[in-house]
Amino acid sequence: MAKYGKKAQSKVKKAMHERKAGTLRSGKSGKKVTSRKQAIAIGLSEARRAGGKVPKKSAKKSSRKAAKKSSGKTAKKSSRKTAKKSSGKTAKKSSRKTAKKSARKSSKKSATKSSKSTRKSTKRSGNSSDKR
Repeated sequence: MAKYGKKAQSKVKKAMHERKAGTLRSGKSGKKVTSRKQAIAIGLSEARRAGGKVPKKSAKKSSRKAAKKSSGKTAKKSSRKTAKKSSGKTAKKSSRKTAKKSARKSSKKSATKSSKSTRKSTKRSGNSSDKR
C-alpha cells in the first residue's frame, strides 16, 4: 500500500517546480524558498489541507519541537532578566561617564574663561599704564 496519494504527489511536484522557478514562497514570512526539503514540506502540507492521502507528521519531530519551544521560553525569560540587570548597570556606568565628561568640559570652559579674563586684565592694565 502506498504511503502517499496522487494528490500529495502532484502538490509536491508543483511545489518543486515553483521552487526551481524561484516563485515558491514560505507562508508566514513570504521569503523565497530555496531548500528542497522545505519545498517538499510545503507540498505535503498543501496536500494535507486539500484532503490528500498523506501520513501524519512523525511524533519524534513534533515532540522535539515541543521540547524546544518549552526550553526556549525559559531561556528567553532568563536572558531577559539578565539583560535587564546588565542594562541597569550599563546605564549607571554610562551616566557616570557622561557626568565625568560634562565635568571635564565645564572645568575646561572655566579654565579658558579665567585665562581669557586674565589676558584682558593684563591688556587693560598695560593700556592704562601707557596712558598715564
